[in-house]
Amino acid sequence: MNDIEGKRVAMLAADGFEQSELMVPKERLEQAGAKVDIISLKTGEIWGWNHNDWGDAIPVDRTIDAVQVDEYEHWSFPAIRSIPICCAPTRTPLPSSGISKIAESRWLRFVTLVEAGLVKGRKMTSYRSMATDVKNARANWVDKAVVVDQA
Repeated sequence: MNDIEGKRVAMLAADGFEQSELMVPKERLEQAGAKVDIISLKTGEIWGWNHNDWGDAIPVDRTIDAVQVDEYEHWSFPAIRSIPICCAPTRTPLPSSGISKIAESRWLRFVTLVEAGLVKGRKMTSYRSMATDVKNARANWVDKAVVVDQA
């Protein structure tokens, strides 16, 4: 059995996310046996951005105000935008399993986690080009595709 099989993963996203940054990790997690919920600010659907055009609508499973942090074993922020409420679940104690940081690809997303006080002392991954930023934020950078901290 792999480390993610049977686990619940919350992926935070909002309108304007980059389609591949949400869908590729979501599909891979589901293929590995995880139950993935898309968490957003509103019910219904959110719209992705596919390079230079609007992408597909993605159904929202739950709104952020209806979620308790400990309902999920892993949190992922691959498609978060700079909206303050997306830090809301991080203002309460993290579940014992910590946070999965999957497909980190933009500095803005990383800054959101830094501002929420979540990276210091945590094991994280990112593109190699962001390794110095991760280390400067006092996280423990690991050169792997997926890292689970405090599982």
